[in-house]
Amino acid sequence: MLRRSLLLTTLAAPALAQPAWPSRGLRFIVPFAPGGPVEPPARLMAEHLSHRLGQPVVVETRPGAAGSIGVREIVRSTDAHSFLFMTNGLPIIPALQKEPGFDLFTDLKPITLVAELPLCLVVKADSPITSLADMLARAKAAPGRMSYGSSGVGSITHLAWLLLGQKAGAEFLHVPYRGAGQAVNAVYTGEIEVYIGDLGLLLPHINDGRMRLLAVTSAARLPLVPNTPTVAETLPGYDLPIYYCVLGPASTPDAVVQRLLTEIAPMKQGGTLAERIAAGGGTLLLDGPAPLAARMRVETPLWREVLGKAGIQPE
Repeated sequence: MLRRSLLLTTLAAPALAQPAWPSRGLRFIVPFAPGGPVEPPARLMAEHLSHRLGQPVVVETRPGAAGSIGVREIVRSTDAHSFLFMTNGLPIIPALQKEPGFDLFTDLKPITLVAELPLCLVVKADSPITSLADMLARAKAAPGRMSYGSSGVGSITHLAWLLLGQKAGAEFLHVPYRGAGQAVNAVYTGEIEVYIGDLGLLLPHINDGRMRLLAVTSAARLPLVPNTPTVAETLPGYDLPIYYCVLGPASTPDAVVQRLLTEIAPMKQGGTLAERIAAGGGTLLLDGPAPLAARMRVETPLWREVLGKAGIQPE
């Protein structure tokens, strides 16, 4: 009997020795400039998790190098308390950088897609450009002269234009900025003529009459703006949403991933984040690691192809 008790105690000891998680505050790294569309949903998720976990959850921005600076910081983290709040700019990085300092598939652990939102194409309200067809006609008449802005070289807003130009057979002038906020301001100052960005971010500018909405990048028209055509109505097959996602370093224990998924699951039932995503014409996902991993596998070679056609080689 004594021997059996000792055996049970020995078997239970490793489990008892494991520290409770989380043992301190968490952090989300957003690898983009402050003030862009990614930071608000990251902060809403952080606030929700802070209440659920009883620990502070902070959001830190680490812009630069198409997001790879922030990704590298997460990859180097081994504390199981640091996570990446990213977009579909992530699978673009290997197409831009020969040695980004990490491997998407061995150094990161997918946790979940957060939400998917349409992008939209806008011009200043007093622009002579009145439609997507008009824009393409003007661009083809003067190749390389019509300027568009992006949130930086290699950002999803940059790739959205490259894909659009390749499908349309049109050439544009790329003007990169350090973030979405700067690109929006550039529309107003006339530094750029057209911009593709997050519909939720741009909708206030559209609704107050300062910007003209030309098209949305979703496959079908949106109930939020039912009279606005899709890009696909002019360029069949064009379907490019932006999505938000959460990943951890590869060393993140599976139990931590499952705990995070359990704690964010109630957000599907409603709340501030769900309302914000819906207000931008998007869909809240929170569907676990597998769908995110699948998208990364498909999109990594896709963006290599798009950039290759544009003559942009990894550096």
